Amino acid sequence: MMAAMAGPPLLLTTTEVAELLQVHPKHVYRLIKRGLPAKRVGGEWRFDRVAVLGWAGQPAEPVDQPTAAAVTNAALLAANGDVAIEMLVDHVNASRPPWLGFVRADRDRALAMLSRGEVLLAGSHGRGFPRSAAGVRLARIHLVVREVGLVAPRGDDVPALVQLGKLAFAYRPQSAAIVVHFEQAVAQAKLDPTKLLRKATLLDSHQAVATAVASGRAQVGLTTRAWAHRLGLEFRVIASESYGLLVRATQLGDPLVVRVCEAAQSSTLRAVLAEIPGYDLGDIGSIRYDIDDAAHSAA
Repeated sequence: MMAAMAGPPLLLTTTEVAELLQVHPKHVYRLIKRGLPAKRVGGEWRFDRVAVLGWAGQPAEPVDQPTAAAVTNAALLAANGDVAIEMLVDHVNASRPPWLGFVRADRDRALAMLSRGEVLLAGSHGRGFPRSAAGVRLARIHLVVREVGLVAPRGDDVPALVQLGKLAFAYRPQSAAIVVHFEQAVAQAKLDPTKLLRKATLLDSHQAVATAVASGRAQVGLTTRAWAHRLGLEFRVIASESYGLLVRATQLGDPLVVRVCEAAQSSTLRAVLAEIPGYDLGDIGSIRYDIDDAAHSAA
């Protein structure tokens, strides 16, 4: 469990700055035009507490430093290892500490880790995005809309769904949200999923699936177009889905979350991801508050 941090937060919302300076929240926007230090996080303003107090000519209040355990737990991202996630983490860690660590986890496990306060960010996709976890309001940093589907070795035809039961199939556990798209495609084709999965082997990541097909250990796999491209595999799309990072809404002002948003919105990351097929980069780095994002998961 993440240790509690004593003292006021370092980055404040507009409402918190209004309370700190004892002004109406709308007046904060006027102060920004007069030079009040502020930065954009998605579509919202965030403020450094010390800088605000210094600008206002008030003495800074002492802020207790988080414990080592809190820093360790907070600075983690749990996700399945999407290519975009790997590149995002590299961009966040290219400049300065605190560093963002990575924990490989399916969507369900990542959300559970976020609920317990074990990670700062959790990858989410496929089944719509939850509004809350363990009674805590969540926000989402939107990254990409990505294509998912079947892959086959280079030069081979990607098999039709009806053929899968005869082939060594690199598949994913039920906790992996990508299986929802496969099940929907199978239902639409009026096929029996148990017959299609006769020779299926469950693997714990997109990378593992793509590697199994590339090495010849599997004849077909279920993964993303981005991983197919990385390993030179043939690809057939099944569906497109929104992919993003969940964070506790109260932690949007965390310095590391701010850096993640800045890295996602940067032209350098966008240029790198634009070279990879299977990604729609519109609104990358934007902050969203979800009710149900199932529409983004439609094929």
